[in-house]
Amino acid sequence: MSKKPRLGFLGLGWIGRMRMGALASAGIADIAAISDPSPECVGEARKLAPQAEICANLEELASRQLDGIVIATPSALHAEQTIACLDSGIAVFCQKPLGRTAREVRDVVASARQANKLLGLDLSYRHTNAMQALREAVDSGRIGDLYAADLVFHNAYGPDKSWFYDVKQSGGGCVIDLGVHLVDLIMWIKGFERVSEVRSSLYAGGSKLRADPDVVEDFALSTLEFANGTTCRMTCSWNLSAGKDAEISVVLYGTEGSVEMRNLNGSFFDFEAAIMHGTSRQVLVAPPDDWGGKALLAWAEQLGRSDAFDPSAEEFISSAEILDRIYGRETVAQQIMARAS
Repeated sequence: MSKKPRLGFLGLGWIGRMRMGALASAGIADIAAISDPSPECVGEARKLAPQAEICANLEELASRQLDGIVIATPSALHAEQTIACLDSGIAVFCQKPLGRTAREVRDVVASARQANKLLGLDLSYRHTNAMQALREAVDSGRIGDLYAADLVFHNAYGPDKSWFYDVKQSGGGCVIDLGVHLVDLIMWIKGFERVSEVRSSLYAGGSKLRADPDVVEDFALSTLEFANGTTCRMTCSWNLSAGKDAEISVVLYGTEGSVEMRNLNGSFFDFEAAIMHGTSRQVLVAPPDDWGGKALLAWAEQLGRSDAFDPSAEEFISSAEILDRIYGRETVAQQIMARAS
């Protein structure tokens, strides 16, 4: 049996309100309480959920007998706030990244497992019609065996909040902001198979950075080698001169064809998927696709059925470990173990 869960929202900036609007329109949950230090953000959120109680902080929010809390605060707060909610017996849906490092993500997932509470992460691109079509094409064998992939996320702009440019607060630059989606997508397509080798080059202002940099990168090129031989190349950036607002694509190469997802006309929201055989190209899906809130809606629907821990949250750790390896944060011992396993 499903119920309509009572939810709270912590963090009411643009992304938090965007997700709240999707939830309010769907009508599958009650938005019972909200919290943000900005009166302006609270005011805008009340337009979407006029019945919601305004809470001063997370502690007050957690005392309102909620089934779940949606967290959309700065990255440095995600792990700590998520663990606090889970330890209070409340399920959580968090904006990416779940943590700034793999260690933080492991701690969060361990807390969810111990509390036996549902943990969700806003990996929204999985839920686009285009990426769903790509995964179906791979899983059904329409392109044969997948042996290579190219993933790109270039943003012609940079974040407008100062904390994004502080490694201690953000955990990194364009990789943890944009590349996190690319890592998740290829790991999701590959069924979270083991990655045997990760190579990367990070840049800031055109200068190459050392491993585990203390400044945020604005350009990154990474290569992942999967244990079964599949090679994946990922590129992401902020403020790149790409001649458009954004360039976002996933191209998967198989032994019998290829399949791709691409944004249209530089859009951050409009995606087309197509399958290629030789010189032919067949469009699989095209806009419109109102995908922005689908990850949250899927979590809320699952929460309505059960708030129990979902073991698929372990996947968040696998992707976070890849991000650590891209940044060069893994230890020599970890590298040796990865090669030996």
